[in-house]
Amino acid sequence: MSDKINIKILVAPLDWGLGHATRCIPIITQLLQLGCKVIIATEGAQEKLLKTEFPNLVFVRLRGYQIRYSANKRFFPLKIILQLPKIFRAIKMENRWLRAFIRQTPVDAVISDNRYGLYHAGVPCVFITHQLLIKAPFSVAEKLMQRLNYSLIGKFSKCWVPDYPGLVNLAGSLSHPAKFPAVKVEYLGGLSRLNKTIDCKKEFDLLVILSGPEPQRSLLEKKLTSELRSFEGTVLLVRGLPANNEITTSEKNIIVRNHLPARELEEAVCKSELVISRSGYTTVMDICKLQKKAVLIPTPGQTEQEYLACHLEKQGWCIAMQQDDFSLPMLLERVKHFEYKLPQLDMDAYKDVVTQFVRDLKS
Repeated sequence: MSDKINIKILVAPLDWGLGHATRCIPIITQLLQLGCKVIIATEGAQEKLLKTEFPNLVFVRLRGYQIRYSANKRFFPLKIILQLPKIFRAIKMENRWLRAFIRQTPVDAVISDNRYGLYHAGVPCVFITHQLLIKAPFSVAEKLMQRLNYSLIGKFSKCWVPDYPGLVNLAGSLSHPAKFPAVKVEYLGGLSRLNKTIDCKKEFDLLVILSGPEPQRSLLEKKLTSELRSFEGTVLLVRGLPANNEITTSEKNIIVRNHLPARELEEAVCKSELVISRSGYTTVMDICKLQKKAVLIPTPGQTEQEYLACHLEKQGWCIAMQQDDFSLPMLLERVKHFEYKLPQLDMDAYKDVVTQFVRDLKS
């Protein structure tokens, strides 16, 4: 592809956990390989993480939604409902921000990972989501949320879904609803910044990867740390705090790190017998790419993660376990008798979609 036309693209991930930022890494990498100039809009932990991967790119500060999760699963839906006005204000704010930004810094396209306000009539704007259907406790609420979701997605030029179009897919009904939005939908395939290492020697019995919003991230860390103290095997615990400068420690058989860059994380996964993590969608894609046995613990009350963990366990791709019921001895016994059936998926399919997108921009 000719690089005579310098394409400039703004990429902006949502700030709910690190997953939206990490799954943008393969897309950004592909854009750079195609000769595009990429500007990243984010803040906080997401900015810190992406700067470790792309230290030479231009970053601009864009305030996140800053949603708080409930410490009690029963109050989770109410907690989100009470923050809806805040979310809609954030959507309006980021749309005003984008219009002002493009006036000062013209771009050829915008790629928004789940940020609903980053649409603009003057440039192609892509919305990334694996949740065309947003799970809710009640069917009426689910239908209303899907209608609202589609009305917001409809403001974009197209929608990219990080999943596969066929029966063998990662997100089930979340990414394969009965009804689709009005805009063009393209399946990207899986997105993972990690690469599978063929030969490596086992070093850890357990790799624990924490992630997601507070306070549930800290609650799970506290619970797992308590359980791991009596574990006789070797453990690497990654806290999922890239912005935390606190010095990490090692205790008996447990090594603790706040964050690992992509290359170190994929090496750690390779060297581990079993992975314990949230059932965040990016983690799911990483596990499938690396073909690793995993135990997924949904964030309590987060219907998407609860659905994903259950959906994947039914297919034999992972073991699902609720946070409140977590017991390490019970888990290890389940692992002994669970038959993992991880699929072989094409994790480079997104490259064709991104390449065609850039080709269309250049033409």
